[in-house]
Order: sequence, then C-alpha cells, then structure tokens
Amino acid sequence: MSADPFLDQDKRVLTPEAFAFVFSNELKRAMRSQNFLTLLVIEPASRGPAECRQTVREIGRIIGREVRETDLLSPTDQNQLSVVLLDADLANSMRVVDRLRARFEHYQFANPTAISVGIANCPMHGADAETLRQAAELREFSSTLREPLGNAPNAQ
Repeated sequence: MSADPFLDQDKRVLTPEAFAFVFSNELKRAMRSQNFLTLLVIEPASRGPAECRQTVREIGRIIGREVRETDLLSPTDQNQLSVVLLDADLANSMRVVDRLRARFEHYQFANPTAISVGIANCPMHGADAETLRQAAELREFSSTLREPLGNAPNAQ
C-alpha cells in the first residue's frame, strides 16, 4: 500500500489498495457486530479510457459531497467507482442512490455518459468483497443517459 492512502486529486477518494484493506476490515466488523454494509458499483459508459477516468473522478467528487465522511470511495482498475455505505441497510442505501441519481441529473458532466449503479448488501447478498462485487454488478439498479446541458454551470 502506498504511503498516502488517498488519490492526489481528491482527498476523499481512497486508492484501490487502501480501499481493499479498509473494505475487508469493515466487512469483518459488519459480520461480527451484525450490522449492514452496502456496496455500490458505479460505472460510466464513456467512449475511451481517459474520458472514462475523468468521468469517474467527477462522479467521485459528486458522491464525496453526498455520503458520510465514514463511507468509503475508490476507483477500480475497470474504470468504475466503488462506494461502501457503512451501517446502511438496503432500504436506506436505496435512498442514497436516489439522492445520487438526482445529483447526476443536475450535473453537467464534461463528457455525456450513461451511468449504471449496481448495489449489493452484506449480509443479504454476500459476506466477502468478491461476492458483493459480483452481486452488485448483477443487480444493476439504474442507467441514466447524461447529455450536455448547454452552457449551464455545474450544479453544486
């Protein structure tokens, strides 16, 4: 793991290595304490890798303002964004997803994109990171086409 667990461009988003470490520990804690934990896998459908990375960074900044400080965020090698909502059951997590969708609707992305959100809950859909990731990717919640909104400034 690198010395700095956060990505340079955003101190709210963990590196993939730091995310994997903390996520593993939080899964163990959730199982021990019988608490809920929800994994969101957010994937933009951008045209190229560079464009996709930029969109993932934009999505990370939006989500960073909408979730609690204790929740985890990290990009993946597959140009996705993983978000872990700690102590969140599926119903409360769906409210968070609805709030995020509303933010996406009012945000002018640099590149038009479709955004897919997968969701999985521990212990309902699995108790380890890989099982939850697979379940989230299978349980795609929404896909929203985002088009440029003209010259309007980004919603804050």
